[in-house]
Amino acid sequence: MMTELLKSCLIAVPGGVLFYFLHLPLPWMLGPLAAVTVYKTTTGNRLYWPVELRNAALIVLGYAIGRPFSLETGRQIAGQLPLMALVTMLTVLISLLMGYIIHKRAGVSLATGLLGSVPGGLSQMPVLAEEIEGADVTVVTFMQTARLLTVVFSVPFLATHGLAGDIALNHAVVSPVAGNGLPQAEQTMLLFGLIAVGSAFVARRIKLPTPYLLGPILATGMMTVSSGWEAPPLPALTIIVAQVFTGIYMGTSTNIASLQNWRVLLPQVLLGVVVVVLASLLAGYMLAYLGVSTLITGFLSTAPGGMAEMGLTAMLVHADISMIVAYQLFRLLVVLLFVPSLIRFVVKTVQPQRS
Repeated sequence: MMTELLKSCLIAVPGGVLFYFLHLPLPWMLGPLAAVTVYKTTTGNRLYWPVELRNAALIVLGYAIGRPFSLETGRQIAGQLPLMALVTMLTVLISLLMGYIIHKRAGVSLATGLLGSVPGGLSQMPVLAEEIEGADVTVVTFMQTARLLTVVFSVPFLATHGLAGDIALNHAVVSPVAGNGLPQAEQTMLLFGLIAVGSAFVARRIKLPTPYLLGPILATGMMTVSSGWEAPPLPALTIIVAQVFTGIYMGTSTNIASLQNWRVLLPQVLLGVVVVVLASLLAGYMLAYLGVSTLITGFLSTAPGGMAEMGLTAMLVHADISMIVAYQLFRLLVVLLFVPSLIRFVVKTVQPQRS
């Protein structure tokens, strides 16, 4: 087992180093992801990475993303709930429309096209596909993987090179230094660490989506808001290792060669992602025009990516992480709680079950 882990690291880490020196966005996550995916695709060999290491990495990233929350950002978010609902509704409707187009053009079932297009998460949507009649889990997984890979590469690139201006980028994505007014640093770090780890398992126990990321984000945010303390920053190496672990797992979970009709599906999926990303960019302009946020914050808030990827990109370009995580979290909860019923209704209405 240790040999397999070492092999995965030896393949993945050079990808991170290469991306770092090429000044690409999120190098320590996307570099290992790309390296592992290319290795698997070109050699046909599989790599191993335990989900426990990915979960541990998500706890670290969840803590880092939850650090910037404060009472003021909580008030700001509460005042933006109507906008959150509007933006989420538009994103979901556009995604469902693109799913319907993929259903027509690529010949997949309607349920498969819809589930594969909705930005609900690579880990959640295939599970939902198992519960909805007529959905192909393999195709949904492929579509979500292609969508996720496109988003996590294109959105950070746009954010860092197209929208962030002359910001000095920190490619290690290190949490900012905490201020004064804290108890002993070691005691505070221990307290917040226990809260982050414990909240992940509580979130899993109560079946929250992406519990190892969402639990620490919520718990760290609530702790900083309720206590008035600033959560201590993590060492740069810790955040880098967490990104590498996450990227390796994403790469080992990606299997592009598993579908025979991927050449037909892939262009349609990419078209759908481009349309949704452009819609997110327009929504970002709308939020900036209304004075709610900057363009970069609005774009990352509405982009069809995951909380981890968008949160890390926000750290990279010094955007408003609290607002971005709030928008991403709101959409994720809406997708997981309401979209399955909506898809079942659409499938039954548009494509009645055959007797």
